[in-house]
Amino acid sequence: MQNPPLIVVEDLAKTFVLHNADSATIPVFEGLHLEVGPGECVVLAGESGVGKSTLMRSIYGNYLPTQGAVRVMHDGAYVDITKAAPHSVLDIRRRTLGYVSQFLRVIPRISTLQLVMEPLLENGVDPQEAQERAETLLNALRLPKAHWDLPPATFSGGEQQRVNIARSFIRNYPVMLLDEPTASLDAENRAIVVTLIQQALDRGAALIGIFHDHDVRDAVATRLFEVNQFKAAA
Repeated sequence: MQNPPLIVVEDLAKTFVLHNADSATIPVFEGLHLEVGPGECVVLAGESGVGKSTLMRSIYGNYLPTQGAVRVMHDGAYVDITKAAPHSVLDIRRRTLGYVSQFLRVIPRISTLQLVMEPLLENGVDPQEAQERAETLLNALRLPKAHWDLPPATFSGGEQQRVNIARSFIRNYPVMLLDEPTASLDAENRAIVVTLIQQALDRGAALIGIFHDHDVRDAVATRLFEVNQFKAAA
């Protein structure tokens, strides 16, 4: 029997209302349907402005869709992100739904090593094991050891992105959203991230990604999903 999808997006629509412009509306997409199963990396395709990032943020729960459902398999049952209570959404993000963005949410005065360990510590992993796994990832991503005890606020964009990737991939999330995870990386670090993505797919994770780098996209995509086929009428 085929494994059920880990994420199901049904009849999703999103319209932005500009309250400071006489409540003008900007429709983005409508009637959008997407299912992603274990071991799939679905890459969102379409020109800039078609709604790829809006879709990602709607799946993660940062944007409330105008209509539709986003069902994530969590603890063996589907939970609709669009209707779940805030504490349920936070629990899903902590244990099931990972998100890698282009930008690191920098926390003042927290060291890089502690920041990367945090997702494991929040899930009850022994601190020694969490530290060893964090150090392994930071080494793999070639972040200098001299940086590990420093807060990453002063790091370059590429260094911050590597910290963000380590923080996101340290936990084996069943579902991951990847929003341009290699945008600020050089070729060698892009290759490392491709390997991390392929390892996630091998263990059965379901991934949805945005990649403007065609080489990365071609290396990880199991299929493309054209967002503009659901473009809403203005």
